[in-house]
Amino acid sequence: MLFGHNSNVKAGDTTYHVQTEDRGTTNALIDTTVYFHGRVLHRRTNNYFDLLPLNPDTEQALKLRLDEQHHTVVEEIRTGALHLSLPQDENDAARAAAPTSKALLLELINAKTWLTGKRALLQVAVRNRTNQAVQGAKVTARVNGAAEISEYSTETGPFGHAQLEFAMPRLAGAEPALVIEASHGNARGHLRFQLRTKPRVPSAR
Repeated sequence: MLFGHNSNVKAGDTTYHVQTEDRGTTNALIDTTVYFHGRVLHRRTNNYFDLLPLNPDTEQALKLRLDEQHHTVVEEIRTGALHLSLPQDENDAARAAAPTSKALLLELINAKTWLTGKRALLQVAVRNRTNQAVQGAKVTARVNGAAEISEYSTETGPFGHAQLEFAMPRLAGAEPALVIEASHGNARGHLRFQLRTKPRVPSAR
């Protein structure tokens, strides 16, 4: 059984996303990653070779170890014990507190049909606050809580539309979500869709 956590952590005026995942017994790693606007700021990895092979007791010990690592990083961010260096380009402060007039509006046009089997096809429209199509906006998509961290990106065309297609990764986190973000100059916008993991079918005994 794979475990994982996703948390948004606010420190001062900055919000970070913290994701902790069990990489599976093949790798035997507990991996915690701290993101800021999709950029990796910090990664902490510890192995659990000493718990292999897993049984009910060591599986519980693994869950407690993963919980502790996630909560430790979260508390270090909240208290300032973990020093995170934000990207230094001059637009960061403007992006973090962008006025609403510069915010982007995102719409997943095919919100009800974007997932077919294990293939994702995202048709995204990007507009500004005056409802004008935005050409040349960078659009990225990722699945928080996935077994493997992957990010996909493209740009909007003349009508403010962008399309992203990719194979859906295996979900391992506790709260998986599809995150779509767009940026154009100082303007930014995002969408977040909570994903449901399929419950395991109990085996007949």
